[in-house]
Amino acid sequence: MQEDNQDDFKRELGLLDGTMLVVGSMIGSGIFIVSSDMVRQLGSAGWLIAMWVLTGVITVVAAVSYGELSSMFPKAGGQYVYIKEAYGKLVGFLYGWSFFAVIQTGTIAAVGVAFAKFTAYLFPAFSDSNILYEIGDFKLNAAQIVSIFTIVLLSYINSRGVKNSKILQTVLTVIKILSLAGLILFGFFAAKAEVWDANWTNAWASSSLDVASGSWMPISGVTLISAISAALVGSMFSSVAWEGVTFIAGEIKNPKRNVGLSLFLGTSIVCVIYVLANLMFLAVVPLQEIATAPSDRIGVVASQYIFGAIGTLIIAVMIMISTFACNNGLIMAGARVYYTMAQDGLFFKKAAQLNKASVPAWSIWAQCFWASALCLTGKYGDLLDFVVIIVLIFYILTILGIFILRRKMPDAERPYRAFGYPFLPALYIIVASAICIALLYTKTSTSGWGVVIMLMGIPVYYLTKAKE
Repeated sequence: MQEDNQDDFKRELGLLDGTMLVVGSMIGSGIFIVSSDMVRQLGSAGWLIAMWVLTGVITVVAAVSYGELSSMFPKAGGQYVYIKEAYGKLVGFLYGWSFFAVIQTGTIAAVGVAFAKFTAYLFPAFSDSNILYEIGDFKLNAAQIVSIFTIVLLSYINSRGVKNSKILQTVLTVIKILSLAGLILFGFFAAKAEVWDANWTNAWASSSLDVASGSWMPISGVTLISAISAALVGSMFSSVAWEGVTFIAGEIKNPKRNVGLSLFLGTSIVCVIYVLANLMFLAVVPLQEIATAPSDRIGVVASQYIFGAIGTLIIAVMIMISTFACNNGLIMAGARVYYTMAQDGLFFKKAAQLNKASVPAWSIWAQCFWASALCLTGKYGDLLDFVVIIVLIFYILTILGIFILRRKMPDAERPYRAFGYPFLPALYIIVASAICIALLYTKTSTSGWGVVIMLMGIPVYYLTKAKE
């Protein structure tokens, strides 16, 4: 039954569309914000760039490793399918449960709120300080309404068919790449040698900023490991969602080739942009100002140095385009996971249906409803910490699945084999596992809850199985 339904999808997406989905889903607001906190944690240019390079390397390694799995299972659902095939339905359900409860919907909510925050630069009435309704502890602000409106609008566009959403994704992502490239280029033109030299003095002297006093405290040992873990949350969160292209494999032309190639090209482009953007920040903005940027908006500070007063508006428009394209990609890709889970009897039955436009509209609207609800909670900041730990755990399990499936299915067709197997996939598993352990140790209150949310899926799975 599942294979027949896969054929109901229209294969309308080419290599460019897949690559633009990867790039568009990865680049949201993170690159304009997270470097500020990373500098506060580690206190030096060398460590900042090292964290982005490390994140880039392990992201590309993970992405090219997924290429083998995408060529084995070139159908909708992507990562969920790989996990289910490697570990069985329970672990597959835990991924889908975490994906719907936190990973995809929490990210959509957070990106929607980021869009609204920067819209307020152009239209102050849309600010989160504009409280529209208040009852008890609950406050409804204008930014929440804007974020929900964009999620509903993009869900509607995606429910009308993949052609409209792919055109929107490709156009906005090309604009996003060109505007980011322009910002980086103008930044290097505006660079000041004294700022660059000062930022790279004592490039590897790790220290942490005491925000209250504004002074730097040298760190080492366990404190340094803790700071590295905290810094990596930002760069890792800015580098997730690349796997979204695997979810829509049922709609990609020649998926055995194009899914893996899209993953490699997309992640490589983004990681190069991220490193260049941070080098540009260091060429334009003094380290102390990077660490103390208002509301961590280092992109705004850098743009003001480059373009003057109008820099704030330029960066606001860039981030609005960036987050809008990001959410379009997330909304498009996420619904295919619930569709495939429903095909396996692990999600609501209605999610397994395609509408007249050959898209899983019911799944799109269910995702829209829950993401909108998360916008109203005001807890999206905590959700980001939850997201990173769960995403990493399932990245590790998926790449470990390559080793498992080579034993379970030795004769399966593998048009593409994981680059550098077994060394590079094993290296990713070791590095990502170390980051997870460090996160659980140093950020137990948030990362621990992320694991709890994931494990809550176990009783839910057995309760649903008992009702069958």
